[in-house]
Amino acid sequence: MAGKHILEGLIRWSTRERWAERFEWVLECHLAPTCEEIGIEIADIASAIGEDLFMSTVWACAFEDFLTREFDGENATDDYLKRRGWKESASVRNYMAALRKSTMSLYEVSDIVPGTSFLARDLLRDGEPILVSERSATQSLKPWDRIAARVVDVGSRTQIGGGVLGFDHETSELLIEAVRKLESLSSEEERELAEANGYEFDEDAFSDLSPTERLRAIAPMFTTFWLVDAIDRIQSPRIPDLRNAEGDEVMLCEARFPLAARTTGRDIRAALEARPEFRATSSKSWSWVSEERGVAKPAAAASEHDGPSREPLTLETWSDEGRLVLGDIRLEDKTLVLSANSEQRCGRGCALLSDALGGRLRQPSVKTESIEQIMASREPAMPNQPDIPAEEQRAIVHDYMDRHYRDVLDQPVPALGGQTPRAAVKTEGGRIKVVEWLKIMENRTAKPADPDDPMASYNFGWLWTELGLSERRE
Repeated sequence: MAGKHILEGLIRWSTRERWAERFEWVLECHLAPTCEEIGIEIADIASAIGEDLFMSTVWACAFEDFLTREFDGENATDDYLKRRGWKESASVRNYMAALRKSTMSLYEVSDIVPGTSFLARDLLRDGEPILVSERSATQSLKPWDRIAARVVDVGSRTQIGGGVLGFDHETSELLIEAVRKLESLSSEEERELAEANGYEFDEDAFSDLSPTERLRAIAPMFTTFWLVDAIDRIQSPRIPDLRNAEGDEVMLCEARFPLAARTTGRDIRAALEARPEFRATSSKSWSWVSEERGVAKPAAAASEHDGPSREPLTLETWSDEGRLVLGDIRLEDKTLVLSANSEQRCGRGCALLSDALGGRLRQPSVKTESIEQIMASREPAMPNQPDIPAEEQRAIVHDYMDRHYRDVLDQPVPALGGQTPRAAVKTEGGRIKVVEWLKIMENRTAKPADPDDPMASYNFGWLWTELGLSERRE
């Protein structure tokens, strides 16, 4: 991003009477659609997302849009450079001139070199990824992040402007779809679009616009999509839609069976180990596993509960044999405890235990907690951290992830239409889906709540190579 005060002179120039009202009008073009959609006043937007965030995102994007606009044949950037450009260094003048002709677009980030550069692939226009020289932003960007920004050439360097909007995958897909629909607008819809973005409408001129010119004309749309999503996240924090392999909502369920009189631990072990679905993990614990390997719900069924704005995440555990772990059982003193990740599974597990143990168990007490309830009741204090060196923690976690993802390669994945990743890459359509699946998975893993989480440094490169897709990992 540009330095904090690099446009200071131009910003002050825009507050002059000649330009102040024009900038306020452009800023309103960036804010008004959000106000109409979610019912908020323009004056309340900054406080809704925080003054600092507002200035570094919404205001910065509106200002850079203002720098490209012409008003009765006049432009604020041209005017400033003509009258006060002598006060600026050559590099700053070149940067301002580049912003004057810049275009906002949506980019996918890859090949990040912290403090140095990253590759930016334009998701709205064709072309190869561009090497962007950047210091500060590369410290926070993660592989496959999607950002709206202005990529400009300043001398021999390519860099980005100061107004940058970070999009999640879901919102960025909605934006891409909206931009693509512009090609099929009616004349009246084109008029409404032009007026909403602060441009006079000329039917012939609008129809003749190139893809880049159209993007320049809809710069406020990027702000609108980002701002609506940002305010929605603040007002209604999103909790991931977690599902298990059967498509059930993930809940933490625990059934506690008191042992009947004269029932011993030996009785429990003998009864459970006689059943193939219960696998001993210690003398007092068992895994309840599926009878078949690679059990997973087809994509259509797994997403039957999905709303239009929530992308489900699958949460599951597999045994070393590749069997789905449906629950865990442990013996605590005079109580047999079943833990499962959904109410449906807990009910099935209780029925199985009752069938296997009969009169040896009394009626269970069942406790169920949703993800929302757990988050609402959690203690603010951090739990005690294990006394393990950070490097060892990282090695343990990465080893587990290696084994987990190697198993996943041969497991049906809902996002791939129920195919395994290895099967999906056999067709071009499948390879496209697998690439998107890998990108989303890698991006989410790189952004844990705790930046020191060992998962954040996990390298997914071997997965791309294993699936024959390394050349697509730009």
